[in-house]
Amino acid sequence: MVAPAPYRSTALFDEDTLPNALRNRHNTKAGVWGLIRVIEGELKLTYVDPSSEVMLDPSRPGLILPEQVHFVTPVGAMKMRVDFYDQPPGD
Repeated sequence: MVAPAPYRSTALFDEDTLPNALRNRHNTKAGVWGLIRVIEGELKLTYVDPSSEVMLDPSRPGLILPEQVHFVTPVGAMKMRVDFYDQPPGD
């Protein structure tokens, strides 16, 4: 079985260009999954409800479920992007 392809991806962001919209509480739309892919370094992903934190790195992407409230925090130098899917993505 082939993993679905993202229908859209963000630009590549680093610790300086990461938009405030991603650093603050936000969510995906209904029917949209996000997969945060860290290319270099580390990024902290915080889920708001239920509250939890996950450290992401190039070997550990972060899955965002439809309408899930979350935000990210750079941990030093990093590069990341978000891929968006209209069905659950593979890793």
